[in-house]
Amino acid sequence: MYTTVVFAALVALASSAPQYGHQQQQHSGQIIPIVRQSQDVNHDGSYQYSYETGNGIQAQEQGYLKNAGIKDQEAQVAQGSYSYTGPDGIPITVTYIADENGFRAEGAHLPTPPPIPEAIQKALLLIQSQPAQPAYNQNQYNQNRRF
Repeated sequence: MYTTVVFAALVALASSAPQYGHQQQQHSGQIIPIVRQSQDVNHDGSYQYSYETGNGIQAQEQGYLKNAGIKDQEAQVAQGSYSYTGPDGIPITVTYIADENGFRAEGAHLPTPPPIPEAIQKALLLIQSQPAQPAYNQNQYNQNRRF
């Protein structure tokens, strides 16, 4: 599970990194230095890393093993952020968490779902406030029917 969550987080980080920077670096021959880097991996499954590059890219992540030793409940949790400047000069920042519920990212530039219309929100609250109804039982229905 740990490997899967960490791999998913790294794939998401790599796929959302700005592609234009890599192409510029290839064509210009410019070498972008790492100006700051740290990492710490512990035996209990916890870790942290961070880095900053000479062109302003920053990333940091922390993780730990949740419910360690509990069969079928262990989950690697990773949370962090990364930032860079987009081709239009606007700073981009993404924060994320990856755990047993999947990978979830947030950022001002990411699309968000529209708000739930007020009428639907009221209907959902009304439904939620009603007492639970017994489950429909087809066998019981058939036994009570008379032909």
